[in-house]
Amino acid sequence: MSESERKNPEPIDYNRLFEGIRDFKTNEFIPRQQFFEELGQQQSPHTLFIGCSDSRVIPNLVTKTIPGELFVVRNIANLVPLYDKNSETFVATSAVIEYAVKQLNVTNIVICGHSNCGGCAALYYDKELKQLPHTKKWLELASPVKKIVEEKIAKNKISLDERNSFTEKINVVEQMNHLMKYPYIRKRVKEGTLTIMGWYYHIEEGEIYNYDKKKRRFIRVE
Repeated sequence: MSESERKNPEPIDYNRLFEGIRDFKTNEFIPRQQFFEELGQQQSPHTLFIGCSDSRVIPNLVTKTIPGELFVVRNIANLVPLYDKNSETFVATSAVIEYAVKQLNVTNIVICGHSNCGGCAALYYDKELKQLPHTKKWLELASPVKKIVEEKIAKNKISLDERNSFTEKINVVEQMNHLMKYPYIRKRVKEGTLTIMGWYYHIEEGEIYNYDKKKRRFIRVE
């Protein structure tokens, strides 16, 4: 995990949150009240956004979308459980994927990783994870990613300095592969009614890189 994530955050008066609510009502809701009233009756999102729970990754902010456009699930390290219709574990994220595709008929799925991801870094800190048993269990989903990275390091294809950023990126690719294990997703992708995208959000640069499957690399979105 990053040093910043291990530090205790500065306490903030909870009244700041209530001030935000009042500001939303005055400056966002009231000027667009008809929009919100219509939105309250139904939703028709075009994209399922699977992102990290990291507080710095805000889907609607980086995509400039409005309420009703994105169906969002966020978890540590933006992971996708492998498909198992009988599984009783990790069902929260699987249920969101199922509902978005089969019920809401989204036409896009985005897997979005990001720079300085504490979840990806935590894969290499076993001692710290002993204090976080639920996090440790969740990150078992990323064990294939860890294996790929460690093999690259053993073969001197990447350095230890490159480990974290490489992990963040290869993790996105691996989760895209996981999505294709879902029969109903694979079917729609082959039919051309569903597109899967892998993004890497570099927070410090304000840039998003889209994974090009043919070139097998991330290309900056211009």
